[in-house]
Amino acid sequence: MTNAAAANPPGAGRFAPSPSGELHLGNLRTALLAWLFARSTGRRFLIRVDDLDRVRRGAEERQLADLAAIGIDWDGPVAHQSDRLDAYHAAVARLAAADLVYECYCTRREIQQAASAPHAPQGAYPGTCRNLTDTQRSQRRGEGRPPAMRLRAQVRDFVVDDRLHGRYRGLVDDMVLQRGDGTPAYNLAVVVDDADQGIDQVVRGDDLLPSSPRQAYLASLLELPAPEYAHVPLAVNAEGKRLAKRDGAVTLSDQQALGHSPAAVLEHLAASLGLHGSTPAQLLESFDPARLPREPWTFAA
Repeated sequence: MTNAAAANPPGAGRFAPSPSGELHLGNLRTALLAWLFARSTGRRFLIRVDDLDRVRRGAEERQLADLAAIGIDWDGPVAHQSDRLDAYHAAVARLAAADLVYECYCTRREIQQAASAPHAPQGAYPGTCRNLTDTQRSQRRGEGRPPAMRLRAQVRDFVVDDRLHGRYRGLVDDMVLQRGDGTPAYNLAVVVDDADQGIDQVVRGDDLLPSSPRQAYLASLLELPAPEYAHVPLAVNAEGKRLAKRDGAVTLSDQQALGHSPAAVLEHLAASLGLHGSTPAQLLESFDPARLPREPWTFAA
């Protein structure tokens, strides 16, 4: 490695599953795409387990085994969000010091009711607790409601550039940074993690495209670099709904029980992307993001 390369190491892409169960073929397809995007641009490829929410025993091990079985490799040890709580709390404290955080005592039901009002932007937190007085906050604390911590957003929307979708403007609201039980929220954790890990390329399902302006805006407030985004089409069932484990033989173990080898499953995933090969390295030879399909992949079980 040259001195210049050592001083400017390549960035990284990543795949960040939640260990709530087995990966289905749509998850594996997205992981494959994330790997192809990263490797085709000389980036490292990292695995991070987003384990701040529900964790099912043994799920992480099965997920990693499935990724390895179809030939996906990664660099360095697997990271875990549960090991990084101090970093998230420090980020919230930094925003709070800039008067960009406030306590929210709303229940989920109250938020849903307020957000359904005619004047409320669709999907946005309506700002119910944004301007509570000290007396009002004390009263709610006395009622035993543990507050969530919300961002005091200074904009209503934000723009990101996506490799597949182009320029995208999306809603920014007073997103939750930390839940009432003290657990850091996903939007905060993913921003802090990506920056800390040197991840400058995020490839994920296009159902998450609307969250990217929120995350990029939050990164700007924390003076962190926003990654390059590529939101890829989802795998869907015959009804056009997002693929789920109830849709038949949708996991690698299901496919193996039907007599399909991991290599055959990989070839099937590759074909859905207009690629041909039985290993990720072979797919890399003809990978061109500009030629990827833009429509969802319908999986027929």
